[in-house]
Amino acid sequence: MASSKVGSIGEYIREQRTRAKISLRQLADVSGISNPYLSQIERGLRKPSAEILQQIAKGLRISAEALYVQAGILEDREADTDVQAAVRADLLLTERQKQVLLDIYASFLKENEATGVVGDGFAAAAAPEREAPEPADAQNGKEEVG
Repeated sequence: MASSKVGSIGEYIREQRTRAKISLRQLADVSGISNPYLSQIERGLRKPSAEILQQIAKGLRISAEALYVQAGILEDREADTDVQAAVRADLLLTERQKQVLLDIYASFLKENEATGVVGDGFAAAAAPEREAPEPADAQNGKEEVG
């Protein structure tokens, strides 16, 4: 079973590298890992350590946690929502920005859970929209007499 995990981490790294539109050589340069070693990892011939995975994650600008889960180092947590997956996959955000967004999102989920508001129910639980107040003249019943 471990060999399938080794292969899956390599496939996952290759997929992330392809999505980031960087070559194997570029990833080797930014992560500080040799090109041949990275190639062996991607082909499933080598099982990278946690430190190597962290360097690869930094080079790919993705969460090291995601690589640890793929490699079987960490237990997989609950499946990500679409929002969480999108935040984690966003290549334009730093790891700190991603974590802040995920923390805010988690706090919203907890708040909704505590108040019993879930999904589409949020709109129903929100205050109803109010129409803009009428001008003062209309409120006082004044009409122009011609």
